Amino acid sequence: QVQLVQSGGGLVQTGGSLRLSCAASGRTFTGYPTAWFRQAPGKEREFVGAISWNAGTTVFADSVKGRFTISRDNAENTVYLQMNSLKPEDTAVYYCATKEEVLADPTLTEETYDYWGQGTQVTVSS
Repeated sequence: QVQLVQSGGGLVQTGGSLRLSCAASGRTFTGYPTAWFRQAPGKEREFVGAISWNAGTTVFADSVKGRFTISRDNAENTVYLQMNSLKPEDTAVYYCATKEEVLADPTLTEETYDYWGQGTQVTVSS
């Protein structure tokens, strides 16, 4: 059974940075795409970004493009979400997710992901 454990959230001022981590156990991250989603209070969960299994492709939501990056360290079995120039509207619970299918393409819809992290709160103060 795959377990994803997230860390790194917290409170930051507008313009600040945070890095979220998503560590996998029970299975390697190598060969599997990973995505980040977020859910703000009163809103539906939305796609933030995703990285392909070989880190050759990353895709981001327009709202975070140019500010967020995703990287992976297969040796550490961890995927990272680096968030810069944070805005109050980035406040949300952030989730990482990965797929069951090896070498699958990264996708933008949450229904296509099989395993999820526990979520971590990111709060950006104005």
